[in-house]
Amino acid sequence: MRTLVFLIAVLMAATVGMAQADERRISVTGTGTVAAAPDMATVTLGVSHQADTAQEAMDQTSQAMAAVLDRLTGLGIDKSDIQTQNLSLYPVWNTIVNRETQQQERELTGFAASNLVQVRVRDLDSLGQTLSAVVADGGNEMRGLNFSVSDPEPLLAQARAEAVKDAMDKARQLAEAAGVTLGEVVSINEHGGNGRPMMARAEFAADAGSVPVAAGEVSYNNSVAMVFAIGE
Repeated sequence: MRTLVFLIAVLMAATVGMAQADERRISVTGTGTVAAAPDMATVTLGVSHQADTAQEAMDQTSQAMAAVLDRLTGLGIDKSDIQTQNLSLYPVWNTIVNRETQQQERELTGFAASNLVQVRVRDLDSLGQTLSAVVADGGNEMRGLNFSVSDPEPLLAQARAEAVKDAMDKARQLAEAAGVTLGEVVSINEHGGNGRPMMARAEFAADAGSVPVAAGEVSYNNSVAMVFAIGE
């Protein structure tokens, strides 16, 4: 019985010691942001047509899309940078009121077809002219334009390093303000990073006959959570 009591006492003392050790820590979160000019744009564009019959709507859309695809490859865009995103065909209804019954009824007025492709433009200097040429060849749908960096890993690595530096600076400030010594790193957890557009530096492509486009900048962010021990 005495042995059991002794073991319980030792275990409780060890638990208290561990809890006190956990309390002697500094936890901080650091963030890092790196901005760069984009070197690539991704745009979703395409063609849509409405006609009396489904076949006519699809034929008109297909013919126009074929011209758009020929134009894109003719402008030097690789086929691997062009991918179909959506192909649709659906009836178009019109709601009318029946004069005899005064009830709302639907009548079929035609069919609509749409073909959308996602295009990566790696030469930003030609982006405005590319968009203008697509419209001239029958493109009448544009759904989103995003700028990015083709190789973001170096920027993400830099943002990660900035996040760690930010966390360490905060930990040193907290330790100094509390009058304690900052100990070794106990743990580091990365919260991930991403890229998003910024308008810190807008560059416009406004050549004659081209669509004006503002490239701006892209920023890459990273966040880390770090735990430091408090020195003796």
